[in-house]
Amino acid sequence: MKLPPLSALRYFDIAARSESFVRAAEQLHVTHGAVSRQVRLLEESLGLELFERRNRAVFLNAAGRELHATTRALFEQLESTVQRLQQQPADNVLVLSCEPTIAMRWLIPRLPRLQAAHPELQLHLVAAGGPVDFARGGIDLALRRDDFHWDRQLHSHRICDEWIGPVSAPGERDQRLLHSATRPDAWATWQRLGGPVIGNGLRSDFEHFYLSIQAASAGLGLAMASALMVRDELDSGQLQAPNGFLRDGSGYYLLSPQPLDDGGKRQRFAEWVSGECRACLAHLGLLQNDEPGLPSPPQVR
Repeated sequence: MKLPPLSALRYFDIAARSESFVRAAEQLHVTHGAVSRQVRLLEESLGLELFERRNRAVFLNAAGRELHATTRALFEQLESTVQRLQQQPADNVLVLSCEPTIAMRWLIPRLPRLQAAHPELQLHLVAAGGPVDFARGGIDLALRRDDFHWDRQLHSHRICDEWIGPVSAPGERDQRLLHSATRPDAWATWQRLGGPVIGNGLRSDFEHFYLSIQAASAGLGLAMASALMVRDELDSGQLQAPNGFLRDGSGYYLLSPQPLDDGGKRQRFAEWVSGECRACLAHLGLLQNDEPGLPSPPQVR
């Protein structure tokens, strides 16, 4: 069934409240004739009359009263929703694009602390990696590792260094190396940095970094992991890192088309996430004196 035009229903609702086309016209800032035409259009669409017209006056009939009970509730609810949306401070909604492994294994478990520290922030999380189309995606900030080149016009802040090391389930004797397509050189980087040679010559391959870490948790072998991404599993004893972690020269950055030191939502989130990263690295005994501090002012890369 095709509904009547919304404009006709709106004109009817205003006219029904006062039972006067003249007062409805004044409220809508249109002519008396415009209200009359819209109401007549609605009646023709429904195939029934909604008003009794007597001596230049109009009165709702039974059908009109029934329809008005619905339109009144509908438009009151619509007005209330629009008013509530308009009153929400837009600066409190932060859209963050985040690499999937960082989002799932590190950021999401810490979001309750973000809510406690900044209850006014409404974080909308988008899982994605690589280059960011901020305008098209409506993105405010992107959390990335610097494994690609980004637009030099973007504002960026280095949050912390990346530390990598082999992890496995406790007591796991399978020395199979777990590789991922998204970090194909992870094991070669470990050996280049001077990490000990481990493994039994066997390997398993996974599409994504977080899948290889999950496979290690399941006891399938050794995965090369980011210290940040496995901090919680190391604490719980679900994973172990017998060979420790080494800095691989890369780092995690916040990227933004707008300045990060604007005193608004970007700076609040940047300060919070920087503090969380530093706390994690300090807990693991990996925080260095040259680790970046809070983003004030951010660097432009």
